[in-house]
Amino acid sequence: MAGKGTPGTALLAKQKVPHTLHSYEHDPRSASYGLEAAEALGLAAERVFKTLLAEVDGSLTVGIVPVTAQLDLKALAAAVGGKKARMAEVAAAERATGYVAGGISPLGQRKRLPTVLDSSAVGFTTLFCSAGRRGLEVELAPDDLVRLTSAVVAEIAAR
Repeated sequence: MAGKGTPGTALLAKQKVPHTLHSYEHDPRSASYGLEAAEALGLAAERVFKTLLAEVDGSLTVGIVPVTAQLDLKALAAAVGGKKARMAEVAAAERATGYVAGGISPLGQRKRLPTVLDSSAVGFTTLFCSAGRRGLEVELAPDDLVRLTSAVVAEIAAR
């Protein structure tokens, strides 16, 4: 996969984490990057997770939820011991992670941020999330994602 490297894929290689990269042709007109990935790769959408950034009590926090769900901001705040949460500005999310919106990976972010993975992930042997570029997904075990991001597992998806 020459030319496909991202900070996230570099982290996976450095840590020797078993994973598989899946690429597809991204359509810039797509309304939902996550649903586009699921459809393009022929996956059940519940196994494809999106990485969202929110401000919890003024600090950026990562929430990872299925592409079929919304992020429950109250639940995210509670999971990290906060009171109030709101979605982060796109520019702030891009600055903090080093990734472009629509291709933000939970792995290899520029700043180590508190991270919460929705509890539905642990029901899968592997899940899919952005590898750090639109059109590039990584498949890995939920436990490896939790370990690499120091994530808390909690019910944060509003379905």
